[in-house]
Amino acid sequence: MPTGVVLDPDRSSPNHVAAAIDQARRAYNAGVEQVWIAQQFDHDAISLAGYVGAAVPGLGVGTFVVPVNPRHPLTLASQALTAQAATGGNFSLGLGLGAHGPEQVAFGTAWPNTIGRLREHLQVLRSILDTGTVDFHGEEFTAAPQFPVTIAGGTPLPVYVAAMGPKALRVTGELAAGTLPYLAGPRTIEDFIVPTITAAASAAGRPAPKVIAAVPVLVTDDVDDGRARAAEALEFYTTIPSYAKVIEREGVDSVIDLAAVGTAAQVSTQLRRYLAAGATDIVLSPLVRTGVAALEPIWDVAAAL
Repeated sequence: MPTGVVLDPDRSSPNHVAAAIDQARRAYNAGVEQVWIAQQFDHDAISLAGYVGAAVPGLGVGTFVVPVNPRHPLTLASQALTAQAATGGNFSLGLGLGAHGPEQVAFGTAWPNTIGRLREHLQVLRSILDTGTVDFHGEEFTAAPQFPVTIAGGTPLPVYVAAMGPKALRVTGELAAGTLPYLAGPRTIEDFIVPTITAAASAAGRPAPKVIAAVPVLVTDDVDDGRARAAEALEFYTTIPSYAKVIEREGVDSVIDLAAVGTAAQVSTQLRRYLAAGATDIVLSPLVRTGVAALEPIWDVAAAL
């Protein structure tokens, strides 16, 4: 998989989908071969990825990431299969475990059995993707439709999980194609993520998993100002327990130490540390998304990495 970048359409544009397609096309023309789209409360990442991939042939698209909690795995599967067919096989499904606090506020409910729900989501997806059928009765979900669950052009479909804790990594290694960790530094990737997920995949008889390291990035000549802006942008993640744990595991003084900030050359050097640590792929997540002018240097780094 080529080095990717996170897409973030201009929300001041008159049409959000058109803006996403335009940004993706510009990135592709700059040499970027893979874009990732985050789930938001305003747009649906799977649908948007499907539109973008269909409009920009040859561009790889994926979700980074779709929280599993609010969706039933049958619905998730049908959406992902449709996006895969729309993009001509260039779609990757990235899933996340979600965050209890924001989900409680938004949906008025909580899903405490995080790992159990993840496992059952992946079990349903695996059945559909591997056999074309599903008859699943679990503790969290039932998935036993009496109608077709696949479409022409919908498979194969790679599934990744933003797994960073030991339980999530083991489930991901057993049932998914790899992990999409964010804010997991090189030490954490080398000493913890790679060995944990690889052992789980091996025990399950699955191929070696991908470790797609997503790294917050800001390309700037003013490093001090850039780090200050990055610290402000990343502060939110220190309040989420799963991210706080992975930041602590890396042993850094501040979350800003997990961002790649500096000139294009400095950022490229920092990103290569992740590859040296065992990451199979890199995703550049722009910290400042103030228009194409701020994104173009990041696209150049991604294209050259």
